[in-house]
Amino acid sequence: MTIESEYSSVLTGAGFMLYEVKQLAKLKGQGYSDQEIRYKVLEENIFQYDKLSSVKRALPYILKRVDLLDDSLRQLLIEESYEVGKVINLYAIMKFDRLFFEFMQEVIQEKLINNNYYLDKVDINAFFEEKMEQSEFMSSWSESTVAKLKQVFKKILLQVGILKDLKSGELSRLLIDDRISDHIQQMGDKNYLRAMGE
Repeated sequence: MTIESEYSSVLTGAGFMLYEVKQLAKLKGQGYSDQEIRYKVLEENIFQYDKLSSVKRALPYILKRVDLLDDSLRQLLIEESYEVGKVINLYAIMKFDRLFFEFMQEVIQEKLINNNYYLDKVDINAFFEEKMEQSEFMSSWSESTVAKLKQVFKKILLQVGILKDLKSGELSRLLIDDRISDHIQQMGDKNYLRAMGE
């Protein structure tokens, strides 16, 4: 089950952010509360950002993303390779953001099932148009918000390795560590694995 029941545009300010997610997961693992983590991030600038305004905006959403991970996934995220961390972060993004999860299911999963390894601009535009027709809330979004979300979705795919590069639109399958795959299945979240193309 995803945390948000309504569509959201929060990914415009809190995209992939694997480094930040890892930092927060470490602090969680050390026993810090959400309030203490907020203090550390903002007062000690542990992300080392030049501008704290973007951190302030993204922080609540990154924190929620980390909170969606159980101890096992959090531990793997902290201790294992970048490749493992990417997949866990993608899973957390899908758990947190309903619109992105539906995009993964309806566009990426469908393409990979059909061995279609090409993501076209038309695919993304059609997905957003359909959702805007179905959701009164989404239909009120500005053109710039929608354009930014499309960019962020593609960038997440690029950063996780599903999209090879932005120009060609070529897709590839993720290599998902068996420990992640087994654990997510045991949690009853097989649909998230399928959305990643497994």
